[in-house]
Amino acid sequence: MPTKVAVIYYSQTGTVETMARRLAATAEAHGAEVRLRSVGRDGDEVPDGEPQRPTADDVVWADVVLFGSPTRYGNVAGRLKVFIDSLGGPWSQGLLADKVYAGFTSSQTAHGGQETTLLALYNTIHHFGGLIVSPGYTDGSKFVDGNPYGVSHVTGANNDAPVDETVTTALDHLVTRAITISEKLNA
Repeated sequence: MPTKVAVIYYSQTGTVETMARRLAATAEAHGAEVRLRSVGRDGDEVPDGEPQRPTADDVVWADVVLFGSPTRYGNVAGRLKVFIDSLGGPWSQGLLADKVYAGFTSSQTAHGGQETTLLALYNTIHHFGGLIVSPGYTDGSKFVDGNPYGVSHVTGANNDAPVDETVTTALDHLVTRAITISEKLNA
């Protein structure tokens, strides 16, 4: 059976969406079944070309859950946090435990709270009983991007620095590692 990967994100400027789409494409290239979901920017209507809104079922269904959020004052953006906070029902039934989780983020400045955003996200994963599979320094690419907690990107003050090869390589490693660990757990 293919590994089931849910990529659930919030993106205000499009950077986190670009990162999420890269993760989904790489997961699919590894034979995974993927659900790409955006918590959206405004209301419940899904604009053309944007992924569906996530539901609790997307997290319950998945073997691997990758959460993406821009950094907000060193924390997870409110819109993604609202979705995560809605998972109390499945959490209370133990349905969110024993899955692989990891995170990705972006900020306008270097050291703009990227690592604390990922660590704040992981506080919730601990409560889920989830298994955090951070990339650590398990690949040479991590010595280039420098974030052992997940993957992060600096957009620049005007959000004009596109996701580059350093970030895409780190994203590829993150999702590949998450799938590999999930497959070992489910063997």
